[in-house]
Amino acid sequence: MSEKKESLSAAERAYRVIRSQILSGVHAPGTMLGESALAAEIEVSRTPVRVALARLQDEGWILIYPKRGAIVQGIDERTIVELADARYVLETTAVDRAPDQLRRRLAERLEESIDQQRAAFAEGDVARFIDLTLAFHRGFVEAGDNRVMLEMYSQLSDRHRFTLFTIRHRLLERCEEIIAEHEALTRHLRSGDAAAFADTLRGHIAEHASPSTPARDTGGFLEL
Repeated sequence: MSEKKESLSAAERAYRVIRSQILSGVHAPGTMLGESALAAEIEVSRTPVRVALARLQDEGWILIYPKRGAIVQGIDERTIVELADARYVLETTAVDRAPDQLRRRLAERLEESIDQQRAAFAEGDVARFIDLTLAFHRGFVEAGDNRVMLEMYSQLSDRHRFTLFTIRHRLLERCEEIIAEHEALTRHLRSGDAAAFADTLRGHIAEHASPSTPARDTGGFLEL
C-alpha cells in the first residue's frame, strides 16, 4: 500500500511540475518532451512521468507520439476567442447580480490586490502579476455568490494563465493602462454600476487577447 501511495504521489508531482511548466511558457507550444529527460529533471522514474503525460494529453495540453515523446500543444485562436466570451459572460453576470455588501467587501480586497499588482510590475515580476490578476478577475465572479458559476470559472483558469504568459511582454508594455483598467473595474464593482463595468471589461479583455488572434466580433465586443 505504501508503494502504491508513493507511486501516486510521484505521478501527481510529475503532473503538477510539467503542467506548471507548460502554463508558464517554460515548455512552449511545439516543444518535444521526452520521458527520460523529464524523469531526470523531476527526480522520479519514467512510470509516473508516463502517467502524468497521459493525463496532460487528456486535458489537451500535449499530444503523445509513442516511442518518440510528447509535443506541447498551444491554444488555437478559436479557443482564445471562446475563452474571452466565457470570461466576459461570467464576470459581468456575477457583478450584475452581486449583493451590495459583498460587492463593497470584495472591492476593498481588490484594491489591495491592485497595490500588489503595481508592486509586481515595478519589480518586473510578470509571473507574480499573472497570479494576482487571475485572483483579481476571479473576485468578480465571487461577488455573484454563485458556486456553480465559480466552479465554471475555475475551469477556465489554466487557459487564462497560459494566454497571459503568451503575451507577457505586452503586459509589461501596458502596465500603466492595465492598472488603470483594474482600478476602473473595481470602482464600478463598488458602485454597482454593472453597465459601466461591462463596458470597461469589454475593452480590457480585448487588449489581453493573443497578438496572433485576428480582429473579429465576438458577442458584441471586439476581440483583437
